[in-house]
Amino acid sequence: MAPQTDHDTTERKTGQSPRQVVAGYFLSLDGVAEAPDRFFTDWDDETDASGADLIATQDAVILGRRSYDEWAEFWPGSEIEPFASFINTVPKYVATSTPLEREWTNAHVIDGGLVDFVRHLKARPGGGIGVHASISVTRTLLAADLVDELRLVIAPTIAGTGKRLFDGLPPIRLETIRSTVSPMGHLLVDYHVAR
Repeated sequence: MAPQTDHDTTERKTGQSPRQVVAGYFLSLDGVAEAPDRFFTDWDDETDASGADLIATQDAVILGRRSYDEWAEFWPGSEIEPFASFINTVPKYVATSTPLEREWTNAHVIDGGLVDFVRHLKARPGGGIGVHASISVTRTLLAADLVDELRLVIAPTIAGTGKRLFDGLPPIRLETIRSTVSPMGHLLVDYHVAR
């Protein structure tokens, strides 16, 4: 018989599965996540559908301050769908120690520490919790064992320079949920974080 997990206990007490933290990233083949517009130049329907499937399950997003500032300037005027409609309306929780200078619908500063906040958010009822474009936030949550899945789109390009998503992390074992190659050669791979 398999040992009982925290997931099993939570599901039995509440009658529902705990919320999942899912980090979604565009990466180069050498693991660079910073400025993906440098190495993602071609899109296809399968890559777009993968992103739409990801955000369809999420009703909250965690962002770092730098990502928030960049996105709050870009996305409110964007017509890139379905992500624009999603990110402009979903509750956004921002890890920052200073007040937000730019207003954006449903944006909230995280009160207290990031790790404790995400633990509490996971314990509340709701859908998936997304982490997008915030490398340091994702690293912190991976190191704290709070990320449940990684959804990656890997370009067939070596970026050479830029922040890599997994630098500085302890060993983490992943289990492949899905792996496919899009018509443009992007590897679409979803991993479950093994516990």
